Amino acid sequence: MLSSTIRASRARTFATAASSGALNVAAVSRGQPTSSVTVFVKAGSRYETQPGAAQFLKNFAFKDTAKRSSLRQIRETELYGGVLSTSLSREHLAITADFLPGNEDYFVDLLSSVLTSTRFAPHELQEEVGPSVLSETTQAYNDPATHALDLAHLVAFRSGLGTSIFASPQNPVSAEQVKDYASKVFTKGNVAFVGTGVDQEVLEKLVAQHFGKAASSSAVSSTPTKYFGGETRAAPAPESHAHGPQTVFIGYGVASPSAPEMDILSAILDTTPSIKWSKPTTSFASSIPHGTHVKPVVLRYSDASLFGVIVQSHSVDGVKSAAANVVKTLKEAGSGSLKDDEVTKAIAKAKFSLASSAEQKDALVAGIASKLLFGAEVSAEASTAALDSFAPSNFAKATSKLVSSKPVYVAVGDVGRLPYADELGL
Repeated sequence: MLSSTIRASRARTFATAASSGALNVAAVSRGQPTSSVTVFVKAGSRYETQPGAAQFLKNFAFKDTAKRSSLRQIRETELYGGVLSTSLSREHLAITADFLPGNEDYFVDLLSSVLTSTRFAPHELQEEVGPSVLSETTQAYNDPATHALDLAHLVAFRSGLGTSIFASPQNPVSAEQVKDYASKVFTKGNVAFVGTGVDQEVLEKLVAQHFGKAASSSAVSSTPTKYFGGETRAAPAPESHAHGPQTVFIGYGVASPSAPEMDILSAILDTTPSIKWSKPTTSFASSIPHGTHVKPVVLRYSDASLFGVIVQSHSVDGVKSAAANVVKTLKEAGSGSLKDDEVTKAIAKAKFSLASSAEQKDALVAGIASKLLFGAEVSAEASTAALDSFAPSNFAKATSKLVSSKPVYVAVGDVGRLPYADELGL
């Protein structure tokens, strides 16, 4: 996820996520000492009308609006002791204000003005927004893991979810194009306000007051996701991560947000020990060469999921060895030859990991927003529930189906020496 932040110097109750008068509003209280309101917009890269428009729109947040200049927004936020931030994923643009309880009126007004009256001034694009976008894109592609994951989406899904969240310098974006994209996505049916530490009725009233006159239209849409799979390789640019670790991504995708076997596989391939400074006891972890890092990832979207393993090492041989062991373990999981106790431990570890994730504020509000905007919850809690109803005996069958599909394989680094997919047995 692409993020930026502007900083200024135990009871738990939930409100039902609901759409009220064409306004999507929900609030949750966890007994926390601070409050927040996040505006989730279906404005991720899968919906953009111009390549890069979503990232430019994210960086236009908190710039001059009809009501406040950018400087005024920062100074007033400082007076309230708040924090303003934005983040972008392939499906959502999230614009957030964190603040002390009692300041809801000001920050809902500020967030609403960002949606309804940002000026999209050409000089701000040239002087601030454009350089910020270029910096974020450069930083992303200087990180081999981020670069590999971005390419993995392209290989897995091609268009839609395959669209990069990073704007390319080869596809310039104008202020008018960003403004046009904003007019399509900043509408009542396409936006959800989610508050924490805020009363539901208060938030509904404030949203109706400050955002109630916004344009009404149906939510934006894109073609249903289809999984393809495939292979690609990328050598670093001379000024890029030439000295970064050699990196490969091995993964699989499905056109469904629910795939419990992915969480279990992630736990099986996770080499993080349960006790700090100790060594993991799994046979897979012990097979990874010293100095080589293996990181499993599971990414869920409204209509798809992507599972994979990022393998990194400064040694090409280290990557080859670890990647071969990843493939070997995936095949063993699909054939049902993994030991029962390994699968049992992996299920318990996956449940704990998801439960821990569900406690985080960002994951909590994102799950509520997905329910408001998509009608189905895509969250850690929903994944935990899917695991609870998933019989361990079904793991081998589900995994066999997953790994029999066409894999996603990405190599970033020394493409002349890094292995090809078929050399690893894929």
